[in-house]
Amino acid sequence: MWAELAGIGRDPVSGGYHRPGWSAAERDCVAWFVQQADARDLGVERDGNGNLVAWWGEPGRHGVVTGSHLDSVPDGGAFDGPLGVVSGLAAIDRLRDQGLRPGTPVGVAVFVEEEGSRFGVSCLGSRLMTGALAPDRAVELRDPNGRGVLDAMHDAGFEPHLGPSDLLRSPSTFIELHVEQGRGLVHSAAAVGVASSVWPHGRWRFDFTGRADHAGTTAMDDRADPMLTYAMTVLAANKQARLAGARATFGQADVAPGSTNVIAGRVRARLDARAADESTLRALVDTVTAQAHDRAGRDGTALSVTAESLSGQVRFPVGLRDRLVTRLGGSVPVLATGAGHDAAVLSAAGVPTAMLFVRNPTGVSHAPAESASQADCEAGIEALATVIADLSGAT
Repeated sequence: MWAELAGIGRDPVSGGYHRPGWSAAERDCVAWFVQQADARDLGVERDGNGNLVAWWGEPGRHGVVTGSHLDSVPDGGAFDGPLGVVSGLAAIDRLRDQGLRPGTPVGVAVFVEEEGSRFGVSCLGSRLMTGALAPDRAVELRDPNGRGVLDAMHDAGFEPHLGPSDLLRSPSTFIELHVEQGRGLVHSAAAVGVASSVWPHGRWRFDFTGRADHAGTTAMDDRADPMLTYAMTVLAANKQARLAGARATFGQADVAPGSTNVIAGRVRARLDARAADESTLRALVDTVTAQAHDRAGRDGTALSVTAESLSGQVRFPVGLRDRLVTRLGGSVPVLATGAGHDAAVLSAAGVPTAMLFVRNPTGVSHAPAESASQADCEAGIEALATVIADLSGAT
């Protein structure tokens, strides 16, 4: 299965993946998933947001669902998302090979646009499914080419019906397996871990405006250059995040008119901020915003800040978490994560949810160096199959 996915959307030079939501590459991955489900006689259901679940057994309430996503960030790694989908199918294979059948339905889910790399809102599919994002807000989103969510879905041949759905047959239990995005398991010398919580995080759009002018004839004192305000804001975010023990990243910026010999008239940038608790996150963003406004006043520029997405802290249910730890031998590391996941969206919506992590020896994620060994992936499949068998009452 892994070999069949490996070439889809892969850059031959960098080795990274380009699978934005509803792109041709991401749709090819989804088509592969449907083929895999059909080969296993798993019934596939899809909601109007584009999320899918392949069911082993007749879908019904109180099932067990695993899975993840198949889209990627630009030039992303191979494992973020697809590892959870492939492992879900492989776990079903393993249980069948052992002659086990679940006492409740078991599903493997694929959520659309988890990374938010195309439309700027992470976990778009699961947010729509749970009602965490209103459809009227979603239809306003635009990708860098000006195409909206509905346009993208129509382009892919899908008829949308955005909004809450009961695709998971809640209150089914959801278990997401994911490559670790960090080195916690490396330091613990363990192949598999269990998640305790997800840090609160969000994305804010900073629009800096000034006055476009000639780079060669405009004196430095006569400029209203939004690039200066933006540059100071990047440095301020870095400093404040370090002081708070948090994370702050300006990873995307658009400059207009974008010519070498023209002073910029506008800079649009996005801040990704994360912290261990919500009060620290709020204080971090408020401080960076205040410093940016102060600098704008001195630069003769203007600034507006828009919150595009915000996810509160998620603590996975302790009872379910401890059940996984016990079932996996009792000495499994328990880790918090600063990365967002569909599992966190589902947990916040009241779905009983837990996560398994698979060791990433490089600790790198959202980049081509993201990795996991074959042996550790096998350990992840074994752990997932063990958990599914326990939760579904397989015999």
